[in-house]
Formats: sequence, C-alpha cells, structure tokens
Amino acid sequence: QVQLIESGGGLVQAGGSLRLSCAASGRTFSSYAMGWFRQAPGKEREFVAAIRWSGGSTEYADSVKGRFTISRDNAKNTVYLQMNSLKPEDTAVYYCNYIDGSGGMYWGKGTPVTVSS
Repeated sequence: QVQLIESGGGLVQAGGSLRLSCAASGRTFSSYAMGWFRQAPGKEREFVAAIRWSGGSTEYADSVKGRFTISRDNAKNTVYLQMNSLKPEDTAVYYCNYIDGSGGMYWGKGTPVTVSS
C-alpha cells in the first residue's frame, strides 16, 4: 500500500501563488508517476498535471499550462505543484495521485484551494 499526504492548500487572492506538496510513503519502491487532479464543486474530477518518476517528463492540462509547474524530489518521495497566476476558476479540492509500476493507483485525501476574485 501507498499513503499520500497532501499539504499547502489554502485561500489566496486572484493572481497569487500557492505550492502544494504530496509526500508518498509505504511501498514506494516501484514508482511510475505522480500527479495532481482537482475537483471543483458540482464538477467531475479533472487532470491537472503529472510527472514520471524516471526521466521526469511532465504533462499538463491546457487550462494550467504556463501557470502551474509540477516537480519531484525522488529522495523524499514528494511531488510539488507550484501554482502561479491563480484564477477563481482554479478553486477546487486538489488530489494527489500515485501510480506504481504495476498500474496500481492511489489517491490522497485532498487539499482545498480557494482563489478569491
């Protein structure tokens, strides 16, 4: 099993920045990728960004390209999401996602982000 602990969410004004962190623990020896999804009130959960553990290639949703940056610290089994130029439409609960080498998928409990206009 893999446990994911997110942190860094909060309230910020439009145009501001936040950095989310997600620390993975447990059976993390076969990490494949980690990423972030978000779910706004009344909407389905959507992909935000992902990073492959080997090689570090990244992928972003069009809505966050140029504003958000995902990065990782292999030694700490931690992934970060730097969010700049935040908009009210970025308001959501942000969930960390972990995929292991066998295709197993794990989720964190989420951290809320609120962007005020």
